[in-house]
Amino acid sequence: MTLKLAIWDMDGTIVDSREVIQTAMCRAFDVCGLPEPDYEATRQVVGLGLDEACRTLAPDYDDLPRLVEAYRQAFVARRSEKGFREPLYDGAIETLERLANDDWLIAMATGKSHRGIRAIFEMHPLEQYFDTVWCADDGPGKPHPFMVEQCMGSLGCEPHQSLIIGDATHDIAMGRNAGIHTMGVSWGFGRPAELEAAGAHEIHHDFDGLAAGLAAFAEKSLPLPGTVQNA
Repeated sequence: MTLKLAIWDMDGTIVDSREVIQTAMCRAFDVCGLPEPDYEATRQVVGLGLDEACRTLAPDYDDLPRLVEAYRQAFVARRSEKGFREPLYDGAIETLERLANDDWLIAMATGKSHRGIRAIFEMHPLEQYFDTVWCADDGPGKPHPFMVEQCMGSLGCEPHQSLIIGDATHDIAMGRNAGIHTMGVSWGFGRPAELEAAGAHEIHHDFDGLAAGLAAFAEKSLPLPGTVQNA
């Protein structure tokens, strides 16, 4: 069987986390006496490790650990509010299920923490689809290729058998740095022009288009007629 690996980002790709991230960031900045960042600034740091994201948004603030902790607390508090829900994008779970049924290996490479991933898995029936999960707690964050390399290594896949799906330029840069195929999606934090400038091999605007791109990648990955594949 020819291996094929789809590595997914989480925020802005599978889960619509725009509201909770912006709300938590604004509350954290308020706690620290800083002017609230606007969404245009916040969206461009989503996917980075939290330390780097906060440093980028507040480069002159001299107590970065306080800002990071304030964000963590604000994020948890927002999630604990009655009625809170971090919705999946329409088509996300159906696409994951289709990949699993078509014998894809499925991985996650996300800037979330393990605690954040666990919260999403408790909210939505996603955990069953992922063969391996790597996040910002495990090593260098995006755009370093570490998480992609760990996904491939843990599942025995090579770069030509692997692709990444993400909504941010950091996802595309991470994939390019790891030498794999990159699929940008336009429904999250990144803009199509930004994904293109980052070097995305493909950009998709809905899950139907993404599914077609995945099918085309799988078709190219099939062995040629008459070739012998290892068991």
